[in-house]
Amino acid sequence: MSPVFSLKQISMKRTLTAAVAAATLIAAANASAQTLRFAHVDPDDWTTSKKGAAGQVFKNLVEAETDLTVEVYPAGALGGETELIEGAQDGTISIAMVSGAYANFCPAVAVTDIPYTFPSAPVAWQVMDGEFGTALAEHCLQQTGLRTLAYGETGFRHFTNSVRAINSPEDMQGLKFRVQTIPLYLELVSALGGEPQGIAWGEVPTALATGVVDGQENPISVIYGNNFYEFQDYLTLDRHVYGVDHLLINDEIFQSLSEEEQAAVKRAAVVAGTTGRAIQQFNSAEGITKLEAEGMEITQPTAEQMEAFREAAQPPVQAYLTEELGDDAEWIERLSSAVEEASARF
Repeated sequence: MSPVFSLKQISMKRTLTAAVAAATLIAAANASAQTLRFAHVDPDDWTTSKKGAAGQVFKNLVEAETDLTVEVYPAGALGGETELIEGAQDGTISIAMVSGAYANFCPAVAVTDIPYTFPSAPVAWQVMDGEFGTALAEHCLQQTGLRTLAYGETGFRHFTNSVRAINSPEDMQGLKFRVQTIPLYLELVSALGGEPQGIAWGEVPTALATGVVDGQENPISVIYGNNFYEFQDYLTLDRHVYGVDHLLINDEIFQSLSEEEQAAVKRAAVVAGTTGRAIQQFNSAEGITKLEAEGMEITQPTAEQMEAFREAAQPPVQAYLTEELGDDAEWIERLSSAVEEASARF
């Protein structure tokens, strides 16, 4: 397993690296600010890719309303999410649409991955598009130099496995699950009674096919798109983490635009994030039907069962983050309050 670094250690390292490179590269980027480079790691096909759809919508709207040119680099053409964020910080990339990796640069972002926090997507949208999301964006801007233009979504993550249906944390006992090599996810699976295994993404199909692990966790679109039904018999729709997409722009590049261009960029970003959410929701809903047709047994935990999952997983992860975030741990309570308020509307 690769070494696991704390959010603080990673954030400090990234910030220092970006600061060293920024001065000369920002100047060069500002000189050619009429061309915005928009990068993400998803496929370009808007029908199957939330970020792909967002990128195309952003490009079309900005170019229709301004004299700016937007070049879209999909499918990791300019690197993984970490490289894209670093590129946005140093100005070689204008805009990056990323998800979980942003917590390595702005640790407070990790609170949105606290398990079983968001009861539904509409609640998550209300929270991220409201006062909480605005405050988090400003906090991260001060830490990273990246302005959050809008939020999209990676979607809810669910467990699959090849051994048995999972209706409660007890059903996870003894099962090995592949997770991202991120401490929060290791804590999550351990708290539920499973055995987390940090495995690189490219090795997941082989690990599932050969039984190195019994299961994994991902959004529906990823489960179906990667044919995991060929190795996995059971899907539990437990919605343990809601993944947030962050549409980020280098702030110095943003400030170099005219007021009219800034306004057009912000409008296009909100539409792009909303479009990405819509594509994600469509593919998730359709994906459940397709996975069932492929023979997967699908379990939807009851409200009581969901509460058992939450009670098992949430406190240990919150305790980990409280220690890890230090002064930024206040964002845990701020998120909880925002979710409670938004949940009253749905």
